[in-house]
Amino acid sequence: MANTVTNVTAGKPNPAGALYWAPLGSTLPTDATTALDAAFLPLGYVSEDGLTNSNSRDNDEIHAWGGDAVLNLESNYSDTFQFTLLEILNVNVLKMVYGEANVTGTLATGITVKANSTERTAGVFVAEMALRDGAKQRIVCPNAKLTELGDITYVDNDAAGYECTLSAMPGGFDGDNDTHKTYIKRAA
Repeated sequence: MANTVTNVTAGKPNPAGALYWAPLGSTLPTDATTALDAAFLPLGYVSEDGLTNSNSRDNDEIHAWGGDAVLNLESNYSDTFQFTLLEILNVNVLKMVYGEANVTGTLATGITVKANSTERTAGVFVAEMALRDGAKQRIVCPNAKLTELGDITYVDNDAAGYECTLSAMPGGFDGDNDTHKTYIKRAA
């Protein structure tokens, strides 16, 4: 099998929007190109650091008498997505970060955001990327929850933003145990 340079690509944001959020149970996309259901709301611009997906597994190595490693057990698995949302004036962003019930109003009428200890609800997270030669990539997390929010810094020489970590949990794909699925399709 030969190396193929056209299979090497960068992950650029889809020009029409890259990150989307919808209520848990929304109709899931099942390919890379079909239009998203109307329930998916765009989360706007993301910082130049882009989107980082971490799949980590903890392994416990079992040793036999004498020291030989004889078994490796996977004990934990986590699937997270990290990104920084830059549109802090976007109501969709505020609702994803603080919870739908904690954000009221519009930018035109005035927005009120309540920060409190109310548990965040899970939702559906979708990331869309434009790859080389017109190929599209879509990542779908049917059961994702914001589990970490970084410090928010307001300064006059940088954009304010919400540094988010979403945890993708199993469930949502018709009973299977997948935390997310990735769909890729090259343009015809």
